[in-house]
Amino acid sequence: MYLFGYQMDTIIKLIISALIGALIGTEREFRNRSAGFRTHILVAMGSCLIMIISSEAFADQGTDPTRIAAQVVSGIGFLGAGSIMQGKGSVKGLTTAANIWVCGAIGLAIGAGMYKEAISATAIALIALTILNTVAKRFFKKIDSSIEVHKEVDDDLYE
Repeated sequence: MYLFGYQMDTIIKLIISALIGALIGTEREFRNRSAGFRTHILVAMGSCLIMIISSEAFADQGTDPTRIAAQVVSGIGFLGAGSIMQGKGSVKGLTTAANIWVCGAIGLAIGAGMYKEAISATAIALIALTILNTVAKRFFKKIDSSIEVHKEVDDDLYE
């Protein structure tokens, strides 16, 4: 089925990936994280589009259509690395980086037409970000998303 010359299946995939990215990004937005609502929408939808392009545009050319999708994994990892901040002996943003990476994977799944898997991954991600965060705070005395780094100085080296 076509709408204004566009294949409806492609439009539906892009819309679903944007909605799922928005769901996950909303949780990050509520926690006032660097990558929030809009970032997650763009990552999920962009990954979905790349998967659509990879599977539909290059499938009949005798090449491996998964090669482009495989590069998304590396590219999203690089984007996630940008959300990791280090300062004053701590590292922050690891959950956000992982979140961006998962959003990319979910977008790829939707682009491949794997809706059940994408929805299941979204549910698991939201549970991990919300419910498990509450559980962890309850069972552990101090949950801090930073890693303490201590540098020991050998005074003998400076004498």
